[in-house]
Amino acid sequence: MSQQTNYTEDNIRSLDWKEHIRMRPGMYIGKLGDGSSPDDGIYILLKEVLDNSIDEYVMGAGKTIEISIQGNKVIVRDYGRGIPLGKVVDVVSKMNTGGKYDSKAFKKSVGLNGVGTKAVNALSTYFRVESTRDGKSASADFKLGELTEQDFLEETSRRKGTKVSFIPDESIFKNYKYRHEYVSKMLKNYVYLNPGLTIIFNGDKYYSENGLKDLLQESTNESDIRYPIIHLKGEDIEVAITHSKTQYSEEYHSFVNGQNTTQGGTHLNAFREALVKTIREFYGKNYDASDIRKSVISAVSVKVMEPVFESQTKTKLGSTEMGGGLPTVRTFINDFVKRNLDNFLHKNQETAEAIQRKILQAERERKELSGIRKIARERAKKANLHNKKLRDCRVHLGDLKKDRRLETTLFITEGDSASGSITKSRDVNTQAVFSLKGKPLNSYGLTKKIVYENEEFNLLQAALNIEESLEDLRYNNIVIATDADVDGMHIRLLLITFFLQFFPEVIKDGHLYILQTPLFRVRNKKETIYCYTEQERKDAIEKLKPKPEITRFKGLGEISPDEFKHFIGDDIRLDPVMLDDNMSIEELLSFYMGKNTPSRQEFIINNLKVEMDLVEDEN
Repeated sequence: MSQQTNYTEDNIRSLDWKEHIRMRPGMYIGKLGDGSSPDDGIYILLKEVLDNSIDEYVMGAGKTIEISIQGNKVIVRDYGRGIPLGKVVDVVSKMNTGGKYDSKAFKKSVGLNGVGTKAVNALSTYFRVESTRDGKSASADFKLGELTEQDFLEETSRRKGTKVSFIPDESIFKNYKYRHEYVSKMLKNYVYLNPGLTIIFNGDKYYSENGLKDLLQESTNESDIRYPIIHLKGEDIEVAITHSKTQYSEEYHSFVNGQNTTQGGTHLNAFREALVKTIREFYGKNYDASDIRKSVISAVSVKVMEPVFESQTKTKLGSTEMGGGLPTVRTFINDFVKRNLDNFLHKNQETAEAIQRKILQAERERKELSGIRKIARERAKKANLHNKKLRDCRVHLGDLKKDRRLETTLFITEGDSASGSITKSRDVNTQAVFSLKGKPLNSYGLTKKIVYENEEFNLLQAALNIEESLEDLRYNNIVIATDADVDGMHIRLLLITFFLQFFPEVIKDGHLYILQTPLFRVRNKKETIYCYTEQERKDAIEKLKPKPEITRFKGLGEISPDEFKHFIGDDIRLDPVMLDDNMSIEELLSFYMGKNTPSRQEFIINNLKVEMDLVEDEN
């Protein structure tokens, strides 16, 4: 029999606010991460502070927000009303304390639970808040949520507003760094949702006059859209719609009270339903919903009284009511879209005709593919069950809660040895492995038909569950894990081409990564150092002299499972795959995967020099 553990009063503990946040940070900010993913904790910390400044602008106070990120230190300065000076300490260190409980002061606020800045405070080795109003200022300094210094009321000539500075705790956010691209995207969304607001980030200015219309124009290429963007605005709602010429799946940007709801929710479901219903009624045809929404690119923003989100990170709206005496979210959005989109289509015949041509084309393609799809789905189901192409994780096997989807990762590997090492090393709770068989097909210029006819693509699409849209994407992180040799690099390129050609939103939404594994192992009898670059190798040799043992890993299969678990665990290094804002997807694919051109030859030669220098140095 197992020995029972005593359960007495001594087992009962009461944690104060900062202890609880630090012990269970995931409850407050979602996953931690190192900054390689846009939903990593360090961006949530920035967002929580920034949301308060945005709320000030929404309430008509302060048109400019200044942000500085230098190394690991973040500073956010707004010119709003400023925190009431006698409450500067309380609002950042007492749970469930804040002005947003008063619906008159913050009618449609982003954050309502009084937790955000407290989480930032508790998870920072340095946190300082300064407030200025009525010619006076007050400030407080904290370390890990503990008050270290407080300056009471002082006379000042500074402009009113609030300034928050913090440094995230490296013991929680290990090896982290802020990536400019992710911060930039966050800030662009803020200005799209708040036309007239100016955000200055490290000297760069972010501003929008046309709201969600600007968002779609930024995220698409003018030559790729079928008709000019439809932009509809009303009280508490804004919508922008177009369709892509080349993209196959649906792409949505959804927001509630200025918060980017990356997982959608009741408002996005209502919009997708309203779009289909309005189109059907306008044309008087019972078009298939998938044909209407195929290749749609759209953005929808609503403002809700005291919204209810399904997590503290506010990525999915759970509210069914608009509040303030308005109808339900579903009814409100449906009525707005039906009235305004219908009016727009009646007044813009060319756009209406372009949409109908697009629907009819999608209908033809769907019917042509229907037989192939059915066979492909059956083949995918059989392969997953019997060939173990996909080694799934427990989140999707029903052993863990589905709300851990943000933690899930799919490693796409090449060959049996590499997939074997990762499979034996992985965290079976949240990490899955998909094994490639040889090199994938170059899909540049091919149609969606090839996804169903090609076994590798068909099974990968099925594993990710992205046939129609990203709404039900099964893994938050998709990681290409190939050897660091020429063949491995080629496979990476072919996989990136697959996603760009058929599912670009996987990359646009920050789900695709490259796994970095060490090139060298340098060790002596006392210490082992894994090196990811040539410089790290030189530093390790210098540290471990005299002459340590040096091993170069030529492939993932050469790394033992015991070693591999370090490289896909807490110390995992991921490089996000990001789109170049200066090139369209078609231009990217044409340059890298199209016919050989002098410009690409020059690019290859210039970049080969780095590898040649490395080889010469080793010799």
